[in-house]
Amino acid sequence: MAVREVAVGQPLAPRRREAGLWQDAFGRLFKNKAALLGLVMIVALLLMALFAPLVAPQDYASQKLVDNNQVPGWMTTVFPTMKTYAKISNEYPLGADYVGRDLLSRIIYGARVSLAVALVGPLVAVLIGLPYGVISGYYGGRVDNLMMRFVDVMYAFPGLLFIILLMAVFRSGFASAQPGTLTYALNALDARFGGMLFIFIGIGITSWMGLARLARGQILSLKEKEFIEAARVVGNKDLAIMFRHILPNILGPIIVAETLAIPTYISTEAFLSFIGLGVNRPTPSWGSMIADGAAAIRTYPNQAIFPAIALAITMFAFNFLGDGLRDALDPRMRGTS
Repeated sequence: MAVREVAVGQPLAPRRREAGLWQDAFGRLFKNKAALLGLVMIVALLLMALFAPLVAPQDYASQKLVDNNQVPGWMTTVFPTMKTYAKISNEYPLGADYVGRDLLSRIIYGARVSLAVALVGPLVAVLIGLPYGVISGYYGGRVDNLMMRFVDVMYAFPGLLFIILLMAVFRSGFASAQPGTLTYALNALDARFGGMLFIFIGIGITSWMGLARLARGQILSLKEKEFIEAARVVGNKDLAIMFRHILPNILGPIIVAETLAIPTYISTEAFLSFIGLGVNRPTPSWGSMIADGAAAIRTYPNQAIFPAIALAITMFAFNFLGDGLRDALDPRMRGTS
């Protein structure tokens, strides 16, 4: 084997610094075109939702009954039969609904509801499910058995049906609450949020269980590792070991799991709004817009198709990003392009 000779006094070439785990993961993420496309779409949706008053051409609740069911001229090219009965007007880029509200403005404002659920669902799951799973897996034994049996009981109920029952109880039981009571205060707060508070509560109650199981499984595979034993030997307390040494090593699967779960949260909110248990009218939600449009799907298909497209694009974007994160944070992919 040849040995490279170095002249006396010649400085050695600097050693190449290896990229860290997260730096390497983000490098792979930004090379994934589908994930990058999903990220760009999500950022665009966020900006659209934040600046909805500036982006939307009209107020989402403004009604013009004389303009009900109007469609733009270009739509008659896509749906030729509309020429025989529809009122043509280019004032509404995507048309107007059955009470004369601008569909484009309502779709733009509807992004706020879906993206709020996309934020609150993972946040509640992390705040409740992650500590729950970490504590259960770390202590094991009877503590683990009791905590996981409670999760099993929660899993015994179908998640969507459980949320529907909760929403029905919230909407019916809280509506007749007396002033000065907690239920009255919650109902008033829900009204201020446009009916989203109870949606957040319903999704939050059911969103943490899967993450708790995932966190527990990750803890069970790590808590007997050598670096954990070393942390115990040097005198670290249990909380310090759990949240300083174990938690950073399981963040990758947690982030991936919750990113991939976001479309489920969004579709749950859309379904609740579709069946009338979602946001309060006239707050726009893509689910309630699809429900309204479904009543006129044969004559004015644009009223259901465009909010459905917005919902599908949002869910695809989070799926693309979640798949990219899963590949990027896979330790087996470390060092690959």
